[in-house]
Amino acid sequence: MPAPDSAASERRARINEEVRCWCERARLDGRHPPLSDAAAVLIAAGRVDAPTRAVLAARRRAGRTLPSIGGFGDLRLLADEHARIVRKAGSLRPGPVQLAYRYRAAELGKRLDGLRTATTMSNVHYAGGVRAIRRDRRDGVHLDPDQRDALFVALARTPAPVPEQRRHLHELRNAMLEGTASRVTRASEHTRAQEAGRRTADALERAVAPDDDRFVDRYDTLMFLAGTLYDRIEGSAAWHSEHFVVQRAQLDLAEELTQIAVDTVALHGIVGELDDALASTPEAREHVESRRDALAPVWDQLVDRVAALARIGDLLAQAEVQLRSMESARWATSLDSRIDELIARSGNRELSAENTHQVGDQLGGIEELISTFRSTLGGDIAALTARGAQ
Repeated sequence: MPAPDSAASERRARINEEVRCWCERARLDGRHPPLSDAAAVLIAAGRVDAPTRAVLAARRRAGRTLPSIGGFGDLRLLADEHARIVRKAGSLRPGPVQLAYRYRAAELGKRLDGLRTATTMSNVHYAGGVRAIRRDRRDGVHLDPDQRDALFVALARTPAPVPEQRRHLHELRNAMLEGTASRVTRASEHTRAQEAGRRTADALERAVAPDDDRFVDRYDTLMFLAGTLYDRIEGSAAWHSEHFVVQRAQLDLAEELTQIAVDTVALHGIVGELDDALASTPEAREHVESRRDALAPVWDQLVDRVAALARIGDLLAQAEVQLRSMESARWATSLDSRIDELIARSGNRELSAENTHQVGDQLGGIEELISTFRSTLGGDIAALTARGAQ
């Protein structure tokens, strides 16, 4: 059995590699629920200016919510579809087809305008009167109309898996490959080519890609994963239990997610500018590539920070199992005590406490595991906060 430090290092390396692989493939295994509104807003804060970001942080601390429109991931898909239709209409010659695309673009634009109004003009969430605005300004929680518009634009970039239409194409490809493999197997059965047919069918079946969530690039994948981990940790009963009160004080989870978004958005923007520079001035290739190489450590640090969140999420999932066992043990101890009291009241003084002692021993073992979780979690949080401060 490896030493504790060795096991922790192996665990960190394994999770880091998984996160890096997911991002480079722009794909997460399986299907995942959309990001919560809280996670989407924290990520969107990475796309606005520093004063707006400070107001959003103050609103979060004050418990001020933002208008909900049923999921900002759907807003992202709508905004992307609108942009795609607009580009398509602009590339077509005047005629019936272009007119149809323009009509569709206008419909999508109206839906976006409606969502923009609902998000930026809510009287329930934003101060309307002069006194209320002055009070919110004094408390640092007032968003000006321009800031709300900027936030809406940022929310329209909420990380989300690619639209269903592209998934359908992927599923159609898989169905075609599976059908072809089945036909090859049937056609070669009981013939000399049976072995070759079996190998061909196996190769076709291996070509069937899993039905996973896909993203437009590694940056969207990283931010979606970070937001998903935020939701997972925030939704953990163990994280909010008394056992991890010190760790919650050590890590401002919301601020960490926002800072990951800030750095990811900045890195994505700079890499895009370098790509544009390379396309416009090929003679500067050597300089551009050297600057891109200089940015490699930034991406490595971002992957490491998200992997740290993944490690925390995994530890909390294990801790929740142990906490449920602890509650069961406590219930069993209480039940045994009540049974013993009932028997004692009936006059039987020769009681066996063996079962109670066994449950107590189990409880002690669980407490040791929780202590181990706290220690490991503290190490992960310390590493995470140290990187964030750099």
